[in-house]
Amino acid sequence: MTREDVRTVRAGKHTVEVHRPDKVLFPGGEGAKEYTKGDLVDYYRSVAPFMLPHLRGRPLMLERHPDGVTGPRFMQKNTPDTYPEWIRRVEVAKEGGTVCHIVCDDTATLLYLADQASLTLHRWLSRVGSVERPDRMVFDLDPAGDDDFAAVHEAARLLGELLDELNLPSALMTTGSRGLHVIVPLNGRHDFDEVRTFAKDVADTLVAGHPDRLTTAARKKDRGDRLYLDVQRNGYAQTAVAPFTVRAKPGAPVATPMAWDQLDDPDLDARRWTIADAVEQARSNPWAGVMAKGRALGPARRRLNALMPS
Repeated sequence: MTREDVRTVRAGKHTVEVHRPDKVLFPGGEGAKEYTKGDLVDYYRSVAPFMLPHLRGRPLMLERHPDGVTGPRFMQKNTPDTYPEWIRRVEVAKEGGTVCHIVCDDTATLLYLADQASLTLHRWLSRVGSVERPDRMVFDLDPAGDDDFAAVHEAARLLGELLDELNLPSALMTTGSRGLHVIVPLNGRHDFDEVRTFAKDVADTLVAGHPDRLTTAARKKDRGDRLYLDVQRNGYAQTAVAPFTVRAKPGAPVATPMAWDQLDDPDLDARRWTIADAVEQARSNPWAGVMAKGRALGPARRRLNALMPS
């Protein structure tokens, strides 16, 4: 590889080499714009001030596409020994052993991962030092079909209203793929089993009121044309796509935080924002401090118990 095939980027105390920056990761065509590895690095560098607060201290799983979105992908949990020593790692327990995850605390790490063609970053819902106690709860609104975003819109409204009734703050995010995530900040004092049980009870309560439109059935064959309220990410070692991460889809869509009133945008769908305009959306501060309002689930549990079907 010649020096012309390497671009250097300064990020804080470190210099990151971007290899083959002109390599196409997202081919154009059929209305989608072409993007290169250099474009990916530039996006992550620009969005880093907004994205890093959602990554710091959290173990990551990397979704890597060395040959771009049309080539094979692999999911990476363990950190290779060849990665720079300045990249933070954390060793966490798994069944029968441990896993050494990357933790992305700074821009240099984010750019290094982009150079590794880590298109999508999947984060834990808990942090280093308290990995068994999440400070986020996630509801994934997964429609039965790619063209059924109206069902996602309706489910988001219903879930937001129920969470308001439980006095739990919530935030909305496009997934960059098919649906939306509704995210609830927690105070980090409950373990994963408590959080997942609570999330399941919230989902079941919503389904009980709208059984023809919503379901919590894990198997696709049992869902029919109903929207799936997925709470399975609320488990130990499970992950959810990070805010502002790029998805491996044509046109480089981004999982993008949004304000609740943006749900009325007629152009809204799961891939509304891409690396071309997600930074502009980030600058609008759509979550406006919601993530700082982590709550205990005790009071909400008492309210939920009064609403649950007997």
